[in-house]
Amino acid sequence: MMKNNFIYSAFASLAIGGALLVGCKEDSGTGDAAPYQAQLANRSVTPALVKDVMNGVEVFTLISSDDRIPAPAGDNTQYVFGGAADGAGFLRNSDGTYTLLTEHEDNYAISRVTLDKDLKPLTMDYVMTSSQGNWRQCSGTLAEPAEHGFGPVFLSGSEGFSGPGGNGSADSRIWAVNPLGAKNTAQSLPAMGVWSTENAVPLPKTAYSGKTIVVIGDDNTDQYGGQVAMYLSNTVGDLNNGKLYVMARANDDQIEMNMVKGQQYDVVFREIPGGLNLQGTDQAADAAKAIKFGRVEDIDYRKDGVGREVYFNVTGQAHSGQNADRSRTMWGRVYKLVLDPNDPLKGKLSILLDGDAISAPVSQGGVVNQNRTIGALETSFMNPDNILVTKNYVYVQEDPNSYNSGDPTINRHDAYIYQYNLNTGAMKVVLEADHRRDGRSFLKTDGTPFSGTVSRGNNGTWEYGAMLDISDKVGMDGVFLLCIQPHGWKAEAFDDPDKDGDRPRPFGNPPDTQGSQIIILKGLAR
Repeated sequence: MMKNNFIYSAFASLAIGGALLVGCKEDSGTGDAAPYQAQLANRSVTPALVKDVMNGVEVFTLISSDDRIPAPAGDNTQYVFGGAADGAGFLRNSDGTYTLLTEHEDNYAISRVTLDKDLKPLTMDYVMTSSQGNWRQCSGTLAEPAEHGFGPVFLSGSEGFSGPGGNGSADSRIWAVNPLGAKNTAQSLPAMGVWSTENAVPLPKTAYSGKTIVVIGDDNTDQYGGQVAMYLSNTVGDLNNGKLYVMARANDDQIEMNMVKGQQYDVVFREIPGGLNLQGTDQAADAAKAIKFGRVEDIDYRKDGVGREVYFNVTGQAHSGQNADRSRTMWGRVYKLVLDPNDPLKGKLSILLDGDAISAPVSQGGVVNQNRTIGALETSFMNPDNILVTKNYVYVQEDPNSYNSGDPTINRHDAYIYQYNLNTGAMKVVLEADHRRDGRSFLKTDGTPFSGTVSRGNNGTWEYGAMLDISDKVGMDGVFLLCIQPHGWKAEAFDDPDKDGDRPRPFGNPPDTQGSQIIILKGLAR
């Protein structure tokens, strides 16, 4: 682990209350001694809200909004596990426990659960409440010394919007959160710019020696589109003094749908000034001829021991408004970006999976395939959102967008998770969200109803959040954590889950009262 003075200095420059490098408690789970093998069991009163699980994979419940977990010692608050569980970080502590951070998107907050050695929840509080969060906390990535050369620090993406119906502030920031620190001591990272951030993903220390590189996804739909950005510092662990870049094609073509599957495109990262507001960041990206994607969602890198092979999902936009010219994907794409081994500001971009199944650039008459299918096919895509990449697989999670309107000829299924084999190109469906469409009641394990009410909704109205490979930390191969967002589950008991008195109103709606769930998958290929 790299625990030297310049790491401490870099974090000190962030002026975070409590050192981010808390190695006295963190344990990466690597080293000579084999980690303890967690004994998995169902831990929640809420049954798993998934079905048709891939053969050989077991499902265990971890936590839901109906569980009542005590607060840490000295805190008498009864917190609630919030709704819209999206990004997550999972930390193995030196005392054999684990720390789980979960971003609750529409609560603008980040919960913190301490788990025992067998992943049983012990205590829960909030490391960030909505009074500090201000914006929708979407995806996030935990940086750790063993993998990234610095940390542990949780980089939390915040979605802010410049247009009407946004979150009330255009100046959303990426946060640096100490996973074991005091409540609401996170620090914003203005050097990383201001985006409608889905995730900010630090590359591993093996990618580029002596550097810190963070790849950022911009989930934007306006005239500027969504961007892929990069923060680069020549000091390991420096999150505050680097430069900001945005991805463009070498030929300056900004139209996403002029790229087709089967081709490879030269891309470059061009510098833009950091520390801007959202409108200024967008304008600077446009001036740099950045590619205008149809909402860049989650990002991950291949766990090949190098980390220069980056994958990201573009979820798509309806063929209306800023996408009336069909210049951006509608049903969603998965992109592969291979960075140059000698220069992170250069790379090769290609389309790994194309939900639109377009065969020619739009400028040459290419037409989007609107025929939606069922099963492990790209034409089954209904807006890929979160992504996880292991050594051999890409896991693609769906977030069917509202423009599908529940049309059963379009929304042919509920949200899938797909498994794509990087070595063979084979694709399978791992599981599907279980809305109990066969009429089964939503009952807890004791036979009583879920709190509040649950609407099954139209096909595809539920989605997933983070999916994390926690195998190495729990001492077993093929163990994954999965966040589920059953958007139709609402209860007054879930209001103000962080108990700070602040009740966010995302998109001008009433305060969010959704429930959510995290499950464990065992036996999934890596």
